[in-house]
Amino acid sequence: MTEALLEVESLTVHHGQLCAIDDVSFTQREGEVLAVIGANGAGKSTLLRTIAGLHQPTSGCIRLDGQDITTLSVNRRVALGISLVPEGRRLFSSMTLEENLQVGAYHANPGPFDIKRIYELFEWMPGRRKQSVWQLSGGEQQAVAIGRALVANPRVLMMDELSLGLAPIIVEKIYALLPEILAQGVSILIVEQDVSQGVNAADRVHCLLEGHTSMMGTPAELTSEEIDRAYFGAGLHNLTADSGVLE
Repeated sequence: MTEALLEVESLTVHHGQLCAIDDVSFTQREGEVLAVIGANGAGKSTLLRTIAGLHQPTSGCIRLDGQDITTLSVNRRVALGISLVPEGRRLFSSMTLEENLQVGAYHANPGPFDIKRIYELFEWMPGRRKQSVWQLSGGEQQAVAIGRALVANPRVLMMDELSLGLAPIIVEKIYALLPEILAQGVSILIVEQDVSQGVNAADRVHCLLEGHTSMMGTPAELTSEEIDRAYFGAGLHNLTADSGVLE
């Protein structure tokens, strides 16, 4: 878990006159779970959507395995190995569960995940594969969204607000699948408002505050007080090298 896979360098993104991401940099290593945490409006979703190609940055660079992908199309980024589970799932409501998975499998990269493998991960799916996704619960829809992203066989699986609106027991089941996904060679980038979920699952944590980096480090390096300060922004001014937290 030493080689850089995804590199974000000095990324700035605007929505009109609003600066949503301001000079954010980080590196994700192969085989790593990187959690991006922050309050609502911190810029987390914008960051993931920019990496996926849904927003174009004002400045900065995004590299995958050393290749500059900053200006590539969404389709090209998927082909290179980036998949996004978007906030709100964004399933095709007129389609069945299986049809949604087939969309993800279209032009999939070679790899361990196909629809059969997804049915093995989520054992309830085969019996409901012909159901329309609008008939599924929120947790079931989230599982379909994850499956749809996985069947493309990504190198980096990005999941936006993974636990948002879901019952704790469902969140626990979804997070329990992460080690199995990692074992297949997929690196995971999670965006979370739920600090405890993100920190507990992560190898490293990156906190955003109003579009800026306010903290970065491993869970073992960061105290709960430092995380709270980075998350809420109390008294943050300069990044210190020893703590990884703005003070």
